[in-house]
This record gives sequence, C-alpha cells and structure tokens, in this order.
Amino acid sequence: MSSVTDVAPVAATRTPEGAPRRPRKPRSGALLGVAAWLIGFLFVVPVLWMVLTSFHSEEAAATNPPSLLAPLTFAGYREFFGVGTGTSPWPSLLNSLTASVVSTVIVLLLAIPAAYALSIKPVRKWTDVMFFFLSTRMLPIVAGLLPIYLFAQWSGLLDNIWLLIVLYTAMNLPIAVWMMRSFLAEVPVEILEAASMDGAGLLLTLRQVVAPIVLPGIAATSLICFIFSWNELLLARTLTGTVAGTAPVYLTGFVTSQGLFLAQVCAASFVVSLPVLVAGFAAQDKLVQGLSLGAVK
Repeated sequence: MSSVTDVAPVAATRTPEGAPRRPRKPRSGALLGVAAWLIGFLFVVPVLWMVLTSFHSEEAAATNPPSLLAPLTFAGYREFFGVGTGTSPWPSLLNSLTASVVSTVIVLLLAIPAAYALSIKPVRKWTDVMFFFLSTRMLPIVAGLLPIYLFAQWSGLLDNIWLLIVLYTAMNLPIAVWMMRSFLAEVPVEILEAASMDGAGLLLTLRQVVAPIVLPGIAATSLICFIFSWNELLLARTLTGTVAGTAPVYLTGFVTSQGLFLAQVCAASFVVSLPVLVAGFAAQDKLVQGLSLGAVK
C-alpha cells in the first residue's frame, strides 16, 4: 500500500505524451533587450541635451555644470534665422537640399541598372567590377582635393552647386551599387523570365517589375546617399564660397574669434539635423526592411 501511495503523486504530475509544452523565454533575450534600450538611450541623450540647450540663453548654456531648470527662450533660434542680424540660413539650406536630392536621384538612376547587370545578367568577373567600385572609396577625399580644386578653378566651377552635385554623385555611386546589387540579387529570376516572355523591355522591367520588389532597398540606399551628401563638409568648405555654400559650411560660421556661442550652435545643429531626422522617421519601416533584406537566408 505504501508503494502505491508513493507512486501515485508522481504519475499525476507527468505531462501527457504529445501534449505541447509552454516554451520558456530565454533569459539572454531579456538581457539583450535591456542592453539595446540602454545603448539607444545613450545615443538619444546627447541629441535631447542639444535640443534642451538650444532653448537656453547663452548665459545658462555656458554654466558649468549646466542647469536643467534654466528659463527657456527662443533667442538661439532667432539668432540662427537672422532676426536682428540680417543673415539668413535659407540659401545654405536650399543649397544642401538641392545638392543632396539631385545627386541622390542621379545616383539611383545610375546604380540600379549597374546593379541589375551585376546581379541578374551574366557578367564575367563581376567580383572584379565590384572591387573596383569599392576601391574608389579607399582614397581619402583630402588626397584628391588639390586636383579637384585646380580643375574647378580652371573650368570656372568654383562656388557652383553643380560641381558639388557631380562630386556627391561620384562619392555615393560605389556605395549605392554595392547596396543595390545585394538587394537585386534577391529578386526571383522566374519573375524576370515571365516579364521577358510577355515582351517587356529592360526599362519596363526595371520600372514595373524590379522597382516594386526592391522598393525597401531603394529607400534605404537613397536615404544613406542623402545623409552622406547632406553631412559632407570638406568639399563644400573648400570648393564653395558665398553662393553655393551648404548648411554644414554655414554651421561652422558660428565658431568665431569671439568664442563659441553654445546656444546658437545647438539651435543651428538641431535645425540642420532636422531634415535628416524627418527623412529617417518617414522611411524607417522601409529603411529597416531594406537594410535587413537578405540578412537571413
């Protein structure tokens, strides 16, 4: 009798054979989530601090340690937009917008057919071609700055926005080809063969068949090219003056011999960074989908 009573509870606790068991969440996943939130918080804190400082006066922004409860004011933004000084940032912002958008469009028009040829069409030694594209990015910009400046001076293109457009296109084209090639490699060949059987040409195939499939990749590539063009400073600082100066060049004007006006610099930095933040927020779903395309086979 004692043996029966001892075995009965054990048999009652057994899981029926074939019954689904509740999966246990690994503790490492929760730790990785917490670590990701902490890293994201560390990246966001300087941006939030910059925005808060932009609403402080110069006296409050210059205190050490800085005061979080200082009175808020729009004086830094008024100074940036030239209220009372007559200096307007709009020409520089429009120059940056023109150079970034036009160069990004040209890069996409050139990179998509090139990546299509390297990923779908049979091209001999395509790895050598891809390495050539990548090797063009290995040369530092400062190493080729003097020949570019002499050519711009000889051709009369100094302080010309179209020179920046050409240079930004050449700067971003290798990256765009590499990215678009990885995205186009995921396009099923059967779809392209079906389009060819229906009589679709190359341009029609690219526009109506390939483009909708790789739209996340196009969004990711265009956003990265736009950010690189918008943030570029060295070429714009060297090759432009009063007519074609971009927003980063205008931003450096706040560092004067009189000192660093911290509240004005923070206000200007936030305004200059705002187009990139808006573009990234608007295309965040396409950006994440495009950057992760092909990562998991």
